[in-house]
Amino acid sequence: MTEQTQKSKTITWVDPLPQAALARTMSGLDYLQAIIDGDVPGAPIASHINMEFVSVEVGTAVMAATPDESHYNPIGSVHGGFFATLLDSVCGCAVQTTLPAGTAYTSLDLTVSFLRGITVDTGRVVATGRVTKPGSKAAFVEADIKDATGRLLATATSTCLVFPVG
Repeated sequence: MTEQTQKSKTITWVDPLPQAALARTMSGLDYLQAIIDGDVPGAPIASHINMEFVSVEVGTAVMAATPDESHYNPIGSVHGGFFATLLDSVCGCAVQTTLPAGTAYTSLDLTVSFLRGITVDTGRVVATGRVTKPGSKAAFVEADIKDATGRLLATATSTCLVFPVG
């Protein structure tokens, strides 16, 4: 066995519960824009995969993430969970942009198609989520991940449950 070089990664985040309470008082679009503007901390999951918002508008969310070696699976490429986390996040946030204050969502399903592998050499990838059918009870979304050259890496479809929150 060869000598292994151990590496480490420190992940920091802000307690998400105060932000979740704030989200209930704002439209989804306004809340996500506040995250982009730095007025509200992002979700803790973003720290795990180096994920950040690029832009939001009604029905669309764009996020980017940069893989590192801590995202690798045992065969030396980025784990499918990285793809799925990014796609689930961008799908949910696209739905959130359509919601009024006092309304929330949760993912009911996520179907991912892995089209190409990702490695550290791929660099920053960009995911775009688009609501295909908004709704007051369920919303339908599609998303994709592309590399810096625009090459399609993965696609997804998702259904989100939409519900009032108190």
